[in-house]
Amino acid sequence: MQTANARRLVQRNHFAGPEDWVSEDLYSKVTRGVARRLRSEISLQPGAVAHTNAYFGRFEASYWQRWTGVTAVRVRAEVRVGRPDSAEPVGAHGTVRVRASDIAGHERTVDFAPVDAAPGDGPVTVEFDAPIDKFLDGGAMWLEFRAGDLPLTVAGVRWTVGADDAREGRLPNAVAICTFNRADDCAATVAALASDREVLGVTDHVYVTDQGADTVDSRPAFTGAAAVLGERLHYLRQPNLGGAGGFSRGMYEVTGRAGQANVLLMDDDVRVEPETVLRMTAFADHTASPMLVGAQMLYLYNPDYLLLSAEGDDLSVLKAGLPADPEALHDQSVIDNVQERRIDAPYNAWWSCLIPASVIREIGLPMPYFFQWDDIEYGIRARGRGFPTVTLPGASVWHADFYWKDGDDFGQFFGLRNSLITAAVHSGFDVRELSKELSRRVLSTIVAMQYGFAETLLAAIDAFLEGPDVLGDGGQELLARVRELRAGHPETQRLPVSAMPAAAPMRRVVGPLDEGKADLVLAKKAARQLSGRVEAGPVAIPYEDAFWWHVSAFGEVYVTDASQAGVRRRRRDAAQAKALTKRLASTLRRFVAEGPAAQDAYRAAVPELTSRENWARLYGIGPADTTVS
Repeated sequence: MQTANARRLVQRNHFAGPEDWVSEDLYSKVTRGVARRLRSEISLQPGAVAHTNAYFGRFEASYWQRWTGVTAVRVRAEVRVGRPDSAEPVGAHGTVRVRASDIAGHERTVDFAPVDAAPGDGPVTVEFDAPIDKFLDGGAMWLEFRAGDLPLTVAGVRWTVGADDAREGRLPNAVAICTFNRADDCAATVAALASDREVLGVTDHVYVTDQGADTVDSRPAFTGAAAVLGERLHYLRQPNLGGAGGFSRGMYEVTGRAGQANVLLMDDDVRVEPETVLRMTAFADHTASPMLVGAQMLYLYNPDYLLLSAEGDDLSVLKAGLPADPEALHDQSVIDNVQERRIDAPYNAWWSCLIPASVIREIGLPMPYFFQWDDIEYGIRARGRGFPTVTLPGASVWHADFYWKDGDDFGQFFGLRNSLITAAVHSGFDVRELSKELSRRVLSTIVAMQYGFAETLLAAIDAFLEGPDVLGDGGQELLARVRELRAGHPETQRLPVSAMPAAAPMRRVVGPLDEGKADLVLAKKAARQLSGRVEAGPVAIPYEDAFWWHVSAFGEVYVTDASQAGVRRRRRDAAQAKALTKRLASTLRRFVAEGPAAQDAYRAAVPELTSRENWARLYGIGPADTTVS
């Protein structure tokens, strides 16, 4: 039973990251003098000034004001004053301030308190009650510490709100992780969750769905975490149903239990800031109505760089991962840049995203997409049913940089097919306009001598036109077919750098493409490729310059793979190009003719495809096992 004065912890301030590879400047900043930053405390030398106006250090007041009913936050810190180094008289011991910003980044002081602890005594508590009232369009709050004539140490910074402010009290929380042959990464993720006592205090269940042959339970890190988690850990094995199948299993298990809960989906290959779990679950419990709460993605290889403040989609051109707002931070350092403007998110990717069980029960489980667009479709579906998404700054995981992943892989099949299904279900689906977009995509791969890529995309359009039955086995058969299709095209395979002729000259791109003339350029490049009016090669082209309109000027190229671990050899083949161009025309005629009927079929099939019964069938769970005790 809660007392009238009970408080709910919603954020802690750390002053350094969970590992040494993370910059302390993501958590706190020293603006004057000398200070030592540790995970749990910061120690300032006399005269030093530091603050927590940093990515993980800010209290994101704008998001709390917009999406919750909370009107004030209490922040407290434990402060110690060091002993003087001499017998000389000392002046003020220091000051702690609550600072705030607005949408334009203008800063103000909300409150302050002098530090009146006696030198050498134990810590004293400094506490403030700060209103959340001037942040609707943007801005945040943070603490500033100023040491006087004595050393000052600050620890135990905690932001709390009234326990009665939560929508339904603290809901049970379940973390759901899916993995496929990333045993070391997954074990490290689970171990990170188990390493934080207070995060464990708000984590009621951890579901790990293992779909691989290299099993997570064979790793010592996982065994150690399992001992800490005890009965909270649920380790599940099932056939490889891709990301959609792995994440949906956790959602399935949680919604099989009685009562409400939060389901926090998390990738297996992320590096986790455990604080993220605490912040996401606390925020979700306080939203005015149930909604999806997503974390942001920081780059693993560039740990202070943010992928995007919030992501959006444009189904008219089958694109997602777009900036949700023109002023959203994108591929920028969050040490050097601060997102003051509140950015509303149409959906959130599932590197980490919390979905209330009540939402899952209302709109169903994910579409059985196997790979790609399952998270996007789910967010769009939720939005259409009145459940918005927030991508919460200061809640983040580190994920492998997308720049290092080559775009020519089997995933392009699922990405295109699933984007077509998503557009069919959730948009007007103008087949004639979409056929123009599809023509551009496929033709650009043909002129860039990516014939296997072109076949991959054409196969995806064909699969879409097969209708909902194409999703019947969860994607396993199609995965094998696509890999076999691609294996017949040598340019889809990465070669060692030694395969590239030593004398091949480097050819850098000259000037940008005029987007207004892109279709005209594409037509001209296609004609030149078909007629052989290209430079013979071989030439070498860096990955960053491998635009179709540059590569197509040559007859043989060695393009650096995105992984920087090798090259891809592309050679002009007029016969293949002509055959694929002819097939493209035929496929698009069929798409225009049959697309509307496919749209109707997919729309009608959504309730069955996203049902517990369909997913139980895919998991191989019998009728008697469709709920969890």
